[in-house]
Amino acid sequence: MRLHIADYRLSIKTFLLFILVFIGSCATDDVSEKIPEDTPSEGTDPQEEEQPTEESEVPDTGSIVFEEGFLLTEDRLMTNLVLTTAEYNKFIQGEGDIRMISEKVYEFLEDDFDFIIILSVEAVQPPDLFFGRTTPVQNLIEGLGSNTYDNSGSYGSDGRLKSIIYMPRVEYIRNGPFLHEIVHLWGNKGFISTTVGGHWGYASVAGQLGGFDELVSLGGNSYRGSLNGSNGFGTFANGGNSIPYGNLELYLMGLIGPDELEAIQVAQNPEAGISFGEFTAEAIETLSAEELIERNGTRLPSYEDAQKSFKALTVVISKEELSQDNIAAVQSDLENFSRPAAPDSSWGNTNNFWMATQGKATFEFEIAAENIR
Repeated sequence: MRLHIADYRLSIKTFLLFILVFIGSCATDDVSEKIPEDTPSEGTDPQEEEQPTEESEVPDTGSIVFEEGFLLTEDRLMTNLVLTTAEYNKFIQGEGDIRMISEKVYEFLEDDFDFIIILSVEAVQPPDLFFGRTTPVQNLIEGLGSNTYDNSGSYGSDGRLKSIIYMPRVEYIRNGPFLHEIVHLWGNKGFISTTVGGHWGYASVAGQLGGFDELVSLGGNSYRGSLNGSNGFGTFANGGNSIPYGNLELYLMGLIGPDELEAIQVAQNPEAGISFGEFTAEAIETLSAEELIERNGTRLPSYEDAQKSFKALTVVISKEELSQDNIAAVQSDLENFSRPAAPDSSWGNTNNFWMATQGKATFEFEIAAENIR
């Protein structure tokens, strides 16, 4: 503080009094700096103290740009992550970095999802590429035919994430193999023997992971399997989303109890024949529900305690931001797939998740405000 004493005709007494007041004022400022910010200084009105600014709340509606190239869409059913051409092309070559995607997700979203669904925007199926791939993240369920494990931390999750699914086309939400990839979380992890790794192969499961529902002996250890009244069946898949989950699949998912589990026919050392659905086998073994459970152990958690509502995060990857028309088309399929009722007429006879589980489970895509960090 600069005092212009010469400008004022102060008496010595007045000047000394002014100096004492000035020193006292500075001393008070020094003390107040040592008082915690949230503690009112003596003699002040707490209502006049500056209040801390509250963090802005996440809006319940509308799109959100997490960062440049990473968008939560307005309807809150999906995200769009823009990748470099090199990163994107790795996915359609079967070498995509799913950890990079999951780690990006958890920068902005809570660990509230059972599945992360990654979709490319290819107009046609890339040559020599799978239609879908499931990466199991954890299995804490006993009685599925495999050991329990939890690798969720490797993908940025604190324990909720169970599976990451990648499909190269967004159309596969409706046409398949979406139902197929989802059920890989539970089967076939060794529950029955198979020559088609991870699938049902030559067995009477008649589900999303393959198998027949009717078997005819042709003599001489030759057989023909049928599905839904038609000759032939898939050993690893059955018609995309056109069929529901099989009885064994529902049991492994925890959607029916052991009292509803049906016996399974399993071909021993099968080999494909010339005609579709025909094969040879050394024998056909029939395993009752009791034998299946005895071999694999009781499912824990039990049917009564098993999870029946699942939440997924959809990440559509692209080389440039999606148009509103493309977003609307994907969101329409996500809404139909997750609807706890039959999808709309545009889906024809295609099953959504609720239908495929006989109305026993639900699948949710909506990203609520509380799911956002």
